[in-house]
Formats: sequence, C-alpha cells, structure tokens
Amino acid sequence: MATEMVATFAKAKAEGRAAFVGFVTAGYPTFAETVPIMHAMQAGGTDIIELGVPFTDPLADGTTIQRTNEVALHGDKPVSLAHCLEMTKQARAEGLTVPVILMGYYNPLLAYGLKKLMDDCKTSGVNGFIVVDLPPEEGKEFVDLCAASGLSYVPLLTPTSTNDRIEQLAKCASSFLYCVSLTGVTGARAALPTDLPKFVARIREHTDLPLAVGFGISTPEQVKQVAEIADGVVVGSAIVAAIDSANGGNATGALETFCRSMTSAATKPPPKEEEDTPGKRRKLRSASPGKPSRTAVAPQDLSGSHFGEFGGRYIPETLVEAHRELSVAYAKAKADPKFQAQVAEMRKQYIGGPTPMYFAKRLTEHAGGAQIWLKREELAFTGAHKINNAVGQGLLALRLGKKRIIAETGAGQHGVATATVCALLGLECVVYMGAEDVKRQSLNVFRMKMLGATVRPVASGSATLKDAINEAMRDWVTNVTTTHYLIGSAIGPHPFPTIVRDFQAVIGKESREQMLKQVGRLPDAVVACVGGGSNAIGMFHPFIDDKDVKMFGVEAAGDGLDTDRHSATLTMGKPGVLHGTRTYLLQNTSTGQIDETHSISAGLDYPGVGPEHAWLKDSGRCTYVAVTDKECLEGFKIMAKTEGILPALEPSHAIYYTVELAKKMKKDEIVLLNLCGRGDKDMHTVANAMGVKLDKDEDNK
Repeated sequence: MATEMVATFAKAKAEGRAAFVGFVTAGYPTFAETVPIMHAMQAGGTDIIELGVPFTDPLADGTTIQRTNEVALHGDKPVSLAHCLEMTKQARAEGLTVPVILMGYYNPLLAYGLKKLMDDCKTSGVNGFIVVDLPPEEGKEFVDLCAASGLSYVPLLTPTSTNDRIEQLAKCASSFLYCVSLTGVTGARAALPTDLPKFVARIREHTDLPLAVGFGISTPEQVKQVAEIADGVVVGSAIVAAIDSANGGNATGALETFCRSMTSAATKPPPKEEEDTPGKRRKLRSASPGKPSRTAVAPQDLSGSHFGEFGGRYIPETLVEAHRELSVAYAKAKADPKFQAQVAEMRKQYIGGPTPMYFAKRLTEHAGGAQIWLKREELAFTGAHKINNAVGQGLLALRLGKKRIIAETGAGQHGVATATVCALLGLECVVYMGAEDVKRQSLNVFRMKMLGATVRPVASGSATLKDAINEAMRDWVTNVTTTHYLIGSAIGPHPFPTIVRDFQAVIGKESREQMLKQVGRLPDAVVACVGGGSNAIGMFHPFIDDKDVKMFGVEAAGDGLDTDRHSATLTMGKPGVLHGTRTYLLQNTSTGQIDETHSISAGLDYPGVGPEHAWLKDSGRCTYVAVTDKECLEGFKIMAKTEGILPALEPSHAIYYTVELAKKMKKDEIVLLNLCGRGDKDMHTVANAMGVKLDKDEDNK
C-alpha cells in the first residue's frame, strides 16, 4: 500500500516531472459524484488522490475547504469515514489505480477504531493517511499500526518546523513528506511564498524522502514553479473551484480538463546540472517501502501535558513550535518570583482581589439546610473570573514578545477581560465570537469595541463558542509568529489547560484561606458551573487534596438530557479529540462528528470540557451534574430575590444545584459556591425567556 506511493514518486522522477497530488472532499459536491470525480482526477493525470474525510471542525482549513465539509455533512446522505472507505473500494472496483490517501482530523478516525480502520483501509484500497491534528508524539499507536499494516503515515512540515523537528518527522515517514508552503490555512493564493525554495532546501538537508509541496497552489505557473524544487505538487482548493465552475453541469469533465492543465505544467524536467543544487529535486533514497525510515519519532518534552488519559497536544504542525515556546516561557515565568509578584499585585490593585467570602443568610434560610457561602468572584473587575487569566496571559505574551492578541468568547466576559488587558498593556486585540452569541450578548460586544478590540462574528456551524474557537485557531495558524492566542478556558492543547488553571487557582486559594479564617474550617462541598471549566478548575484545584471536601461541577442540561439540545459534556459525552486535547465530547460516537449544543448561557454552550475535569470525573474525585435552562432561571431568580444579587446565567446553573444540595445536608454543614459572574450581560436573555419585552425607551416615558 505505501509501496505504491513510493513507486509513484519514483515513476514521476523517471519521467522527469513532479508527481501531482490532488485533494477533494468526499461528498462534495454530492455523495454520488465523489467516485466519478476520483476517476476524472486520474484521467486528468493525477498521480495521488487525497480524499478528504469531512469533519465538523476543520480548524486548519480555509473557507473553501470548510464549505466542502459543510456540504458533505449536511447533504441528503451525510458522509462518514465509513463512506470514504466505501467510495475508495467502489472506485478501485471500477478501475481506479492511483494511490488514495485519507486526509482529515483525528476524531473521526479514533471513533471508527484504529485497528479496524487499518484492516478496512487495506480491504478498501486506501494507501495511507494525512492527519492534520495528530503529531506523531501523540499518535504513536496510530503510526505503529500504519507501519504494521503497510499503510503510509504522511507527516506535515511547515515553515515553523525546526531542523530538529524535521529530522524527527522524517523518521516516521514511509513514503513522502507533505511540506506546507506557508503558515496559514488551506486556500488558493495569488503567488507562492518567496522563501519557499529556502524552506524546501532546509528540509533537503535532513532527508532524501520525496517532498510534496501544498497550500496556495492554484495555477499551472505555480505548479511549474513548485515542480522545479519539489518531488510533488499538492492542489486542493483550486480543484474545488474547478468543480464549482461546472455550475451543476459536467463537473467531471471540467475537473479532468483542469487536472490535465495542472499536470502538464509539472512535466518539464529540471536541468541535469542542477540535480544536486540545494532546493532542487534530488536522487530518491533507497527506501524500505511501507516502513518508517528509522525508529518512531523522538517525543517532544510533554511532561505534565496529560491528566491520566486526557489532555495532550493534538495540533497542526504549524503550531508545534509556538506551543513549545509557550511551554518554556511559562515554566520560566512560573519559577520567576518577580512575575508571580506582578500577577499577585495585579490581582490586588487592578482586579480587586481578594474577592469577598460571603455568607448568604437568606439563601441559606430559603434552602433550609446547609449554610451557603459565596465566593464573590462576580465582584472582580469586568464582572467575572475571566480577568484573572487574561491578566496572567497578557503579561506572559509580553514575555514572549507577542504584540497581537487573539481570543475567543461565548458569553463575552472573556472577550471583555482580554480587551481590557490589551488596552492596559498596549496590545492589539482581536476577539472571535459566534454570531449567535453576538446577538444575545450585544452589550459585551459594545464593551469590547469601546475598549479598542476588533470583534469578528463567526457564522459557521452553530455560530457559538465552539465555532469561535475554530476561527481563532485558524487565525493563530496564519499569524503564529506575531500572535498569542489568549485562550479563555482550561481547554485546548498543552500547556493551555495548566496555564489557565494556574491563573484561576487564585479563586480556590483565596477561598480556602478565607474559609479557615472566617469559619475556622473548610467547606463540606464546593460547587461551580462547568462549560470549558476555568472557574471550576480554579476553585477546585486547591481543594483536590482535601478528601473531605466534596466537589460538584454543574453543566448545562439545556432543554433536557433526553433531548439533543444541551451542553452536558461530562454527563452525556464520550472521550475524543477536539481543539487540541483529548477529553469528553458531545459527539456522534459512530462517526466522530461533533454535536451542536444548546444552553441559555452562552458561556456553557460548548461540546467539550477541560481535560483536567475529564480526569476528575473518571477518577471519581469530582461529581458532575446537569441543570436545565428552566432550572437555571429559577436559580437566577432565587439569588436575586434572597440576596439582591443578579448573577450571570452561567453560575445560575450552580446556584440552583447548590440550593438543592443544601436541602439534603445538615444545618451545620457548609456549601461553598463560586459565583463567577454578574448578570448585567444576561438581562435581555432573561427577559426574553420570561416573556418580558424590554423597550429601550421605557425609562424615558
């Protein structure tokens, strides 16, 4: 299987040309047209077909490929990985002979079952894989299974890959290396990067494997330029454009013609005297087809990156070096007393900490059971806990020399906090926010803009937090050398879950000290709401070793757990990989596609959760429950009418559960609730849910 790809590159070299590698998304433009399109690509001279496995969250792809994924997943017959295998098998039966590589993201492959996938690929005629978010240090099992099955694992290299990294990845490859021409997402470009020859030459210094260059190649002239320095040319978005040019007509004919125009441009051989010139195509090494050139890749230093089986760093290659730099910088900052003192001073002088520890007397009387105490984190500057992490990461960005900050936001509180810190530190700020959340959090959008941030609505998917994260990731892939992604929750690839937890742990540390000082003992239970889980892990972490303190995380049950409109990831989800980490996900367990979620609270409207929460659940240290929209509103009303506090909808979920929990406990027991945000931002949402129409001119009548 991998042997066929080795032979393909050798054949192309013997013919004095670069191999042409064409990408098409399975199921685009329709399910039925995919196999004929594969035949048309072969007829047009394509040497290797990359068959894209559709995924709900293709975070490294540009708008063109995103659109093809959406079409494939929302057609009359949504395309799955199993369908991709069926399509390949059918194409083989009809005479397709060129190698086929499956290209996509890890979660659909993981959901299918890795050993079963290898067996079925061999049966179907698939030759190998390109997995965008599976670096080999996280995918050792996958790489080993590929080698054992004779299938090719094709690593990606990017301009950000260091020389050591290039050598590491070359050890895993059994057929060729995919060289991403630029830092960015997929998509056609007007011109190739000027430093592309130097990039290819740098890779040549470390390996004799065939090199295929992709991203941004869309014209015969660009194919010609790449063919002069590489062994293969990869074209994707331009193939989609060729299919679209048929306007529903003869797509296969249009595509065959297009492929022929591209492949013919790759046939001009380089001058023989330049054969060994750096950056030019060189003699192929004598390979052992189907096996990596050496032993498996040497892992990066990922110490502390996992929480049991959860966590890790499942990221596109472009971001690997940035994550390494961030890990090193954070380790140094964490060990630097001056940095820690600066963060502590900001908590005191700018954020307003320590925030109060407050006995909710009337709420306690309402519950009629245990004492209810509130950690008043909604009194922190900007109205929520998010400012703790924003300040810490903002200062960290300065240490990294990054002057541009991007962030995602759901409820808007993280966006406001990030915009606030960027204004304070003189940093450029771009905030991605789901279009649906922009509507329901218009006040926070205005606040961000007033603070100098650029707010970019995201209309893809469900237009909520998940989609904002996808778009922020795409931005970071494109601008990784100048930009720091100030992620807002304890999610994402290592070291983000640890960084966010550490900056938010001030909540739990203060709470622990305050309880001992004001009450003389620790609480019997600690409660916090959980979306991504930053406020909860910040509260829980300092109590983890206090075995007598029970911990409860409260998720969003939306319209109910018996519906598909909820965000109860830990309650209803299954382990998988999304946004760079292995954690619990709301997903179709058969296909690995990520479910759309719902919650009345934008900040909890997310299909994943921080990996440390996943570990706390599986270890039994923390109990996770879910509260519906209706119950959340009840919690909101109870807090307002007993304590005169208007809470955010996110902690209103935890308020409801806290009251129910307190009812079952003794009166001398204590429940501590993290009141992590105030409700100004949610008043229109609450009014709408209650059927109350707010007239903006009402106060002037």
